[in-house]
Amino acid sequence: MLYNFTNDYSEGCHPSILDKLAATNLTQQPGYGNDEFTKEAVEAIRQLCQNPEVEVHLVAGGTLANLIVLGAVLKTFESVICAESGHINNHEAGAIEATGHKIETVPTADGKLRPADIQPLLNKFPEFHTVKPRVVYISNSTEIGTIYKKQELEELSRFCRQNNLLLFLDGARLAMALSAKSNDLTMADIAALTDIFYLGATKCGGLIGEAIVVANESLRKDFKYYIKQRGAMLAKGRLLGIQFAELLRQNLMFELANHANTLADLIAQNLQALGYAFLTQPETNQLFPILPNSIIAELSKKYGFFVWRKAHEGFSAVRVITSWATPQEHVEQFIQDLKALSQK
Repeated sequence: MLYNFTNDYSEGCHPSILDKLAATNLTQQPGYGNDEFTKEAVEAIRQLCQNPEVEVHLVAGGTLANLIVLGAVLKTFESVICAESGHINNHEAGAIEATGHKIETVPTADGKLRPADIQPLLNKFPEFHTVKPRVVYISNSTEIGTIYKKQELEELSRFCRQNNLLLFLDGARLAMALSAKSNDLTMADIAALTDIFYLGATKCGGLIGEAIVVANESLRKDFKYYIKQRGAMLAKGRLLGIQFAELLRQNLMFELANHANTLADLIAQNLQALGYAFLTQPETNQLFPILPNSIIAELSKKYGFFVWRKAHEGFSAVRVITSWATPQEHVEQFIQDLKALSQK
């Protein structure tokens, strides 16, 4: 196989992280997130949020972050609402349901939720006989590569607050969303408009790591107990702290995200020039072109990517992902091969 476009976490981490891990390896530090590197990372995130009061917790992975957040904020009779394509609904082996909480899903063409999608789930009857919606879960970017615009998030935030709902944003690929050409959101906007969210490093230059940001003051009390109870409070918290400190120094994380987006955009432009349609409008490093099955079969001999779903007779939508470390020469070769196959 020439190159793998299946995901954006096939590589290890940015070399600066390895250098820092090696350089500080024998430096003694307090455990459980009280080390100097974690404190530096937390301060950097607070500055991005333009809010010194937000609480920041570093954990190892996205599913763990979702499990901790929803376990912490939901009562036993409360549910979480998400798009059908949402990660908690499709890719977490029933982790949320295993905590005893129901996921209520909404079909959406673009992976995004809007107030009109959510309202029908609030019209429960009779009272006390059905689950009570409490959290709205969204992803930015979504599982199908789309991003929320500021107006959309403002409308969703307003709706949630009017209906006593908490807004939780999964940011496993938030760096890519914030670095997209069509983006008009900032981390400060997200901190102001959501109750809780996280910034992912796993898919943007880190070995592991997601930074949970608790913006809503009412959710902060005892939050660390849930982290400890889920086995997510690392004794060697410096492992996570060093990664975020390095990635947030001089905007490195967002430069890496921009690299991934730029190469994806190069692929998207060439696909469009060849006349191919997309399942969703290309915006970030996740692309969902609809290709002939015959071309998919040929490309699969040289490249790794995921066949997402059947589109129409003889065609399927595939997922092609570029990463923070994708070499441009592999992208250019992929484009050349695609052009050659399309001209046959």
